[in-house]
Amino acid sequence: MSFGKSRTVTLCSIANFINAADRAIMPIAIIRMAKEFNWNLRLQGYILSSFPIGYLTSQLFAHIFVRRFGTKAVLALAVFTWSLVTFATPFLAPLPFLLICSRIALGFGEGLALPTIFHIFSNYVPMEERSRSFSYLIALGSVGQTFAALVCPHIAWRIVFFIFGLMGFFWSFMWIVTYRDFNITLGNIGDEEAFIHPSSKVGNKNYRWIEFISHWPLWAIYIAHFAMNWSSYIVMVWLPSYLIKTFDADPTNLSFTAFPYVMNCLSGVAAGHFADSLIQNRWSVLSVRRLMTAIGLLGPGLFMLLFISVDNLLLAVVFISISMGLSACNSAGHLSNHADIAPNHAGITFAISNTLATIPGILAGPVTAELVVASHGRWFPVFILASGVNFVGAIIYQNMLYFIGLGLADVDDLTVKGLRIIKSCKEVYLETYTTILQIDQKTLEEFLGIQIIPADRELVELSA
Repeated sequence: MSFGKSRTVTLCSIANFINAADRAIMPIAIIRMAKEFNWNLRLQGYILSSFPIGYLTSQLFAHIFVRRFGTKAVLALAVFTWSLVTFATPFLAPLPFLLICSRIALGFGEGLALPTIFHIFSNYVPMEERSRSFSYLIALGSVGQTFAALVCPHIAWRIVFFIFGLMGFFWSFMWIVTYRDFNITLGNIGDEEAFIHPSSKVGNKNYRWIEFISHWPLWAIYIAHFAMNWSSYIVMVWLPSYLIKTFDADPTNLSFTAFPYVMNCLSGVAAGHFADSLIQNRWSVLSVRRLMTAIGLLGPGLFMLLFISVDNLLLAVVFISISMGLSACNSAGHLSNHADIAPNHAGITFAISNTLATIPGILAGPVTAELVVASHGRWFPVFILASGVNFVGAIIYQNMLYFIGLGLADVDDLTVKGLRIIKSCKEVYLETYTTILQIDQKTLEEFLGIQIIPADRELVELSA
């Protein structure tokens, strides 16, 4: 991977580190905040679930903003916005209504980030490097959650919000200074950067949204994402409270809640490299995505059942850590599938997927609180439900792709290779490449930003 690509992947991954850390602060800090401000369990549930409301509403705006303002401006604004809200949280905490509104604003800012990053990765990272790039992205998110879990219990909760807010301000400055949007045409990049980015003209083409919500393979991805997030939100939002109430864990020493995120981070990086190695060893892209998604959904479902069945704090932490570690395999599974199936529209498909997958975040707070209250303080219905959702999501994902006989990932693999070959050649056979790309000559010209001049024997010359 070239230095330019590595720098972009690194910056985006660090943004996800801050993103994940900022959302992980409140579930830990709220234990001390609730005691200080005398919040009951239901109010805590509403505060924790206000974030996903903003997160959900911003998903589809990301694509619109990227088309209008570009990835650089949108990602910089997103990080700055949620960092400002994070920094202001201690001042708003005494007023629950304003705090809930600020959490919605935090969610809106963070919701713009991943669709924008997916758009960058799908157009900037080659097929054979995507699994590891997405794994780095997701892994840094786990590191952010880990860092928050380690730091928050040992520092005054107000200081924690100030620290992470300042980190976001610094990242925004670095992004503006070092990153530039690309609109690549023939001849303005070297061989090491020879991966085609769609021209702005094609990127702004209007597509019917029905195409993104009526495609069965995409629904397989959407459902798998929903299932993954259901258990992830439960763990992220309620794990500290569960361990304190069930095992009488010390609320001032919750550093052990970082172990699940450490496992998630390490497993995510390993899963990404493993998936890329399978693709390089001639496994089909589709087979790799199905395998990693099966591990990423069925494994966590099983270990959540073991987690809820033990009465020992150490075993509980071990089982939930293994569960979160296996969940990281999804980064090389259905999460990478967006760039495979729709490489030029991964921002849109991920926005739709993430919108649906944010619903568990909205429900995780109040539904969990109601289940615990209705079952007289018992938590097993919460984790049994999460495990069941994982199993159902895995079955649907595997069966929908199997019975449909999906080969879109492999077709897009040919598409990407075809575009890269065109980029490196001055002459190609028009019929060959329009067949591989499944587009006509005019669309090919628009996509490459060049004029195709027909010659003898359907040989075409590419000229600026």
